[in-house]
Amino acid sequence: MQQLVEEVFVTEGIPKFTFVKPPNFNEILLDIRHPGKPVIIEGQSGTGKTTCVRKILEQLGGEAAEYLTARDATNIHRIEEIIRSRAPGRFVIDDFHRLATETQEQLANIAKFAAESGQTSTSQTKLVLIGINQVGSELIQLVPDIAKRTGIHRIQAGSKVDIERLIKEGSAALNVDIPDVESVFKESRGDYWLTQQLCQTICIMNDVLETLDNKRELSFDIALLRKRVVERLSAAFYPAVKEFCRGVRFRPNNDPYLKLLQKISQQESSIVDLNELANSNEDIRGSINNIKGSRLAILLRDKPTCARHFYYNAETTNFAIEDPALFYFLKHLDWAKLRHDCGFRAAGRDVEYDFAVSFAGENRELAREIAQQLSLLDAHVFYDEHFEANFLGGAWSTQFERIFGSDSRLVVCLLDNYYREKIWPTFERECFLPRVPDGDVIPIFLDDTTFVGIPKDIIGIHFKRDENPESESARVTDEIAFKLIERLG
Repeated sequence: MQQLVEEVFVTEGIPKFTFVKPPNFNEILLDIRHPGKPVIIEGQSGTGKTTCVRKILEQLGGEAAEYLTARDATNIHRIEEIIRSRAPGRFVIDDFHRLATETQEQLANIAKFAAESGQTSTSQTKLVLIGINQVGSELIQLVPDIAKRTGIHRIQAGSKVDIERLIKEGSAALNVDIPDVESVFKESRGDYWLTQQLCQTICIMNDVLETLDNKRELSFDIALLRKRVVERLSAAFYPAVKEFCRGVRFRPNNDPYLKLLQKISQQESSIVDLNELANSNEDIRGSINNIKGSRLAILLRDKPTCARHFYYNAETTNFAIEDPALFYFLKHLDWAKLRHDCGFRAAGRDVEYDFAVSFAGENRELAREIAQQLSLLDAHVFYDEHFEANFLGGAWSTQFERIFGSDSRLVVCLLDNYYREKIWPTFERECFLPRVPDGDVIPIFLDDTTFVGIPKDIIGIHFKRDENPESESARVTDEIAFKLIERLG
């Protein structure tokens, strides 16, 4: 029987000829079959979580399941409706980790009730939740009592035997032979989707588009195969990757987003904890710390194209590239070309903060206003109040020496008589004075006080305090914040 290559080696949808059961397939089936037991399926992207669940439901037949995903706004409304009504039935909720924490907790409570009731009828709510790694443990933390009553299963990448079986079954359907299974396995590293994509591309490169009448051995060069796959993926992913790397507000030296993606592309897993990634990679620690708080979350909030491809939880600092095709694409991307296409300058010194604000206590309100406005303009600002919790147990002197001395791109100092007389501003000034000749220090003159080491002819910003907070805030925007952002860029 004639089969089309895209029906055999499937890159979209559920494979008919090349589905390989994970080792724990039967255990998952039993838990999904049990009417009163909530089920969690977790695993890295590309491991076939959704395909596995759909194959089980297909095998079980009988009662249909309603499939919902947190990526679809309409589906989210339906999920909220299920929560409110405690609707009976079987529901598969994919991308569970993308739901709001409150929604996750409400679903966990429904799952707990269903598990505790011990009912086995179809009149209750049966939940099958699918998400990335750790979704099970995170759900248990929300509702600890659910642990013993929930079927939690992790789907791993395929073994060499699994991948060999997939390739042989697909080859048989097309009446071809792909002999170099070892190379395909090394390239895909057990990723089911990528194996399908590689095999489909091998067939295309050998002009095999459907089942052959006469069996043929297919040859391929792994480097050329990789190049062809990346080229096929470029149209789908390159614009989104470029948009992500340029950040919320483009500046020629604002490249921490690019550095983050490039580092993740070098990891084994597409799911990373940004705290761990920063601590283990000193070369980009500053860039990761620069954006791992609100900046990265705001980027994904404001750019839907990026949010479709990347996931970030600011509370747990977990970042994920959820599409295995995108992860493969990034692994083989020309990063120098991307940097050029984004409009970035050559990679410079890696720092944690774009600005560090130095001030005397009497000018704290002004310093706070400047820090807030710079943050709204997509800059990472060191303002001591924002980071007190980070440095508990340490010494401010050590932190200030690092931040004002080297770990900020620019230092902004609010200069007046108070600043000259106070101990901490004096210490901060000693830390950043060596940077004055390099143009890294931007003085804001609040009066005519002079300072040793800060030349009188240095170009700074002269700002007179205003008694009206509202009018001063507007003046800060025009006279300070915009100028500083322009200088940063």
